[in-house]
Amino acid sequence: MADEFIKGLGILSGSGLAWMVLASWYRTGSFESTKQLIEPLSSGASEGIFNQMAVALMDVFLWFAILGALTFWILIPAGRQVMSALEERRNAQ
Repeated sequence: MADEFIKGLGILSGSGLAWMVLASWYRTGSFESTKQLIEPLSSGASEGIFNQMAVALMDVFLWFAILGALTFWILIPAGRQVMSALEERRNAQ
């Protein structure tokens, strides 16, 4: 169980850090703004292939952080509980 927790935590913190770095570059207009990291994309974000790749990766890192942590913290342990309950039921019959 601790193995799944640390994998989920590693995915969440690694992908979350990558998302925060990219979001701070492309979604922060000024440091005085109250909408840092959630503002619309800055004007130069759509120019050039590397900027487009970074904007696409920003979304990938966000969803990987969310879905990766949920997978290791909820789906895998729930699946193991279901499998053990089914095995116990099968052995009891």
